[in-house]
Amino acid sequence: MIEMNQAVQTASAELGNSIRTGSGKSFDRRARLRWANSAFRIACIAAAAFVCLVLFGILFLMFRTGVLTFQEVSFAEFFFSADWDPENGRYGALLFIFGTVALTALTLLISVPFSVLIAVFLAEVTPKWLRNLLRPVLDLLVGIPSVVYGYLGLTVLIPWLRDMTGKDLADGLLAAAIVLTIMVLPTISRVSDDAISAVPKKYRDASYALGSNRFQTIFRVVLPASSRGIVYAVILGMARAIGETMAVVMVIGNTAQIADSLFTPTAVLTSNIVMQISSVEFESTWNYALYMMGFLLLVISLIMIVAVRFLQKRGVRES
Repeated sequence: MIEMNQAVQTASAELGNSIRTGSGKSFDRRARLRWANSAFRIACIAAAAFVCLVLFGILFLMFRTGVLTFQEVSFAEFFFSADWDPENGRYGALLFIFGTVALTALTLLISVPFSVLIAVFLAEVTPKWLRNLLRPVLDLLVGIPSVVYGYLGLTVLIPWLRDMTGKDLADGLLAAAIVLTIMVLPTISRVSDDAISAVPKKYRDASYALGSNRFQTIFRVVLPASSRGIVYAVILGMARAIGETMAVVMVIGNTAQIADSLFTPTAVLTSNIVMQISSVEFESTWNYALYMMGFLLLVISLIMIVAVRFLQKRGVRES
């Protein structure tokens, strides 16, 4: 009997030790998980803070350097004068601002109708097998480097425009707008395609039930219902068109003058910065003026991004 009691006590002690050991391991595992979650959260916050710091750092650097322009140049001269001659102390950036706005507007005027028609064709007209074939092609076009488009524009498009118009020079807004149209068309088309495809089928069924044909359903029901997504696509295309550099430099002519026709060589903000930034001293009004142009481009891009986010939030609230 004494031996049996000792055996029972020994077994109880071993069981208690095993239970305490198991609970200790479970506690250690939970502690490690809490530590890992806290570390991951801190890492995410640090990464987001770093991105914000980089963005505000770039903004601050561009603005702090660019604003030095107005030590030697008046605000009115920089923004409202078209006389750009830095070697003689004249820094009118109006011609570059006008060129940027005109090029972007002309690009959108050409690209938006074609892009929307392509999107309608993909989402509403094509059979499934052809749709699955064309969508990856558009996605591949987005990834082609801009210098390739610029080189094709320089060697193929400009000679063709010369032959078609009989002009000695074809560099200018039209050539640059055609190249940019080819570049932004896949982006606008694909995003618009997604927006049109997201329109509920019941809208189409209701339209057909009321006696509408396919054309009326597409242009009176589907496109208005997807208009916010199409505007979103256009803003994305506009943002790329405004910030494009290499392709524009190769076909626009890079001449500091306001274009009085579509075939007059001119310049935009991006092309002027690229062509002149390497040949100026850092501590000079010329360089400060280029920094101010870069700051303007950055502000325009941020406005586009804010507009896109605003449209996204409105779409989420309404859905």
